[in-house]
Order: sequence, then structure tokens, then C-alpha cells
Amino acid sequence: MEIKLTAASTLEAGTTWSLPEVRNITQSRVVQHVFFWVVYVVFFGLLYGSYIDDYYNAFMVELVELPFKIGLVYFNMYYLMPRYLLQKRYLEFFFYLLLLMALITALMQFVLLPFLIHPMFCPTTCTEDNLTFYRFVKNGVNISYVVAITAVIALLKNWYSHQQAARDLTQDKLEAELKVLKGQIHPHFLFNTLNSLYSLTLKKSDNAPEVVLKLSSLMDYMLYAANAATVPLEKELEYIRNYISLERIRYGERVDVCFTETGSITGRQVAPMMLLPFVENAFKHGVSTETGNAWIRIDVKVQENKLVLLVENCKCGERASHSTRDMASGIGLKNLRRRLELLYEGCYTLETEDEPDSYAARLELDLGEE
Repeated sequence: MEIKLTAASTLEAGTTWSLPEVRNITQSRVVQHVFFWVVYVVFFGLLYGSYIDDYYNAFMVELVELPFKIGLVYFNMYYLMPRYLLQKRYLEFFFYLLLLMALITALMQFVLLPFLIHPMFCPTTCTEDNLTFYRFVKNGVNISYVVAITAVIALLKNWYSHQQAARDLTQDKLEAELKVLKGQIHPHFLFNTLNSLYSLTLKKSDNAPEVVLKLSSLMDYMLYAANAATVPLEKELEYIRNYISLERIRYGERVDVCFTETGSITGRQVAPMMLLPFVENAFKHGVSTETGNAWIRIDVKVQENKLVLLVENCKCGERASHSTRDMASGIGLKNLRRRLELLYEGCYTLETEDEPDSYAARLELDLGEE
């Protein structure tokens, strides 16, 4: 019983590990090239065999001529095309290619045909007509088929490789730019929070330990969760709530913050730290430390596959008013728009409204299917 079980397990394991090997074999360049030439010989052997009604002679002729065609094809693909055609030296390329084809055709017609092919495979069909210029041109045209087919394949492969390299380069640039843009958010936020903590410690406030705890949670989010391409929407909103709590501790009674959420956020994904800059700028540019009665309204709605974020703030005092206008036309909004273009191209709308006493930003994101 035990021996049979082991044998069955071994057979099952063997089947499993052999599948990747089969896949690797089919992806091998050597196998692909051999497969191409087999298909070529079979196709043209059947084609010419049906024409002369002699499949054996047709296949034997194709096999005898095959080494010459293979040499011509690979010399063209790996020497002439990279050296001349891809360097846009077209006249030189076609001159050398036609010259080489003429030499191969002459070798096949005046050496291979009368001294090997006809004596061995079709001695009764060898006539002087097979050595005429017309026959020479016809043989050259026949050779040009395989040269043209392989050249097109090589050009398509070269084009695809360049397209793939261009896409990879573009993706690398986008990722690098996103890291820079995201990096501009982290130090800014950390600097503001540390300033708040410093102010509380100077006052020996009882809120300092709570600030440290919330700051620790926010730092954990920034350093780890925010490195992902997307995060759950509830985590992003929890991050915003913690940020608002810190700012409430900082400003106390001087600011009235209203934060509302509507709609189902479960299962939704969003780019990390995409919503926070709107809230951060509302505090930074809409609340002055010298004046009271400031207000901020933050409304988050999820409607079907749309996320709508509306952030409004008052302009309290001349300094806050000026800084809000700076944000509307400066680096802050440019940073946000650039991140949105990179991450949500064609899937977002961002509108701002700059009034004498208030500033509002409305973001609508397409979250995709749940």
C-alpha cells in the first residue's frame, strides 16, 4: 500500500514539474527556428509537389536547397539588416542583398541543379531550359519568398522589442516621478505635525502623548501602506481622520471641522495619500493661528463607482487668504494634478472655486469595478 502510494505520488509530481519544462522548450529560440523551417519545407514541398504531381522529388529538392536558403536568410537577418537596413542605409542594403541572392541563385542553378538535383532525383527532366536566364530569374523569385518572409518577421520582432523597451522606459519614468511627487507630501506633513507636537510640549499639554500615538500610526501608514499602488479606501479615510484629530488638538477651539462620509466604501481601492493633500491644504491655507472662527468642510461620497471629495475652507485673515491663492496656482495644485494625470488619466475631474471668503476643491475619481 505504501509503495503504491509513493509511486503514484512520484508520477503525479513528475507530471507537475514537466509542464514548465515543456513551456521552456516551446519558448526556446532554437526550437522556434527549427519549427519555422519544418513548416517552410512542408508547405512549399506540398505546393510544388501538387504542381508537378511528384511530392517525393519536390520534398527532396527543398531539402537539398535548404542549407543555401538558411545561409542566405541568417546572413540577411543578422548581418545585412542590422548593419544597413536598420541604419537606414537602404541602397547599400538592397545592393548587397540582391547581389547575394544572385550568387546563391547562380550556385543553385548552375552547380546544384545540374550536378546533384537532376542526376539524383529527376534525371529525365534535366534539359537545357533549366539553365536559361528565364529559369535563373524564376529561381531568384522563388528564393525571394523566404527572404521576404523572414525579413518581415525580423522587422516585426525588432519593432515589438523597441515598443516594449519604450513602454518599460516610460513606466520607469512614471514610477520615478510618482515617487518624487509622493516624497514631496511626506516631509511637508511630517514637518507640520512635528511643529504641532513641539508647540504642545512647550505648553506641557496633556495632549502631547495622544499626538505622539496618532503620529506613530500615521508614520506607519506613510512608510509601509503608502508604498503600495493602491490601498483600501477605508484606510485612506482613517488616515485623514487621524490627521484631522491632530489638527484639532493643534488649533483647539479656533477651527470648526465638519467631516462626513456617505456611501459604501467597503472593498474600494484608491491611490495612497491621494486625498490627504486636499485636507492638509485646507488647514494650512484656510486656518490662521492668529484668528478664530475658522471653518473647514470635508465631504466624502461614494456613488456607484465614483468617489467625490469636496473640501471647503474659509479664508481667515490676510495671511491665510494669500496662501490659499498661492495654493490655487502654485506647486500644491500642480503636484496634485500631475499625480492624478499619472494615476487616473481620463478617470478624474478636479474643479476649484476661489471666492473672496472661501476656497473649495472638488475631486471626482472613477474607482472602477468593485
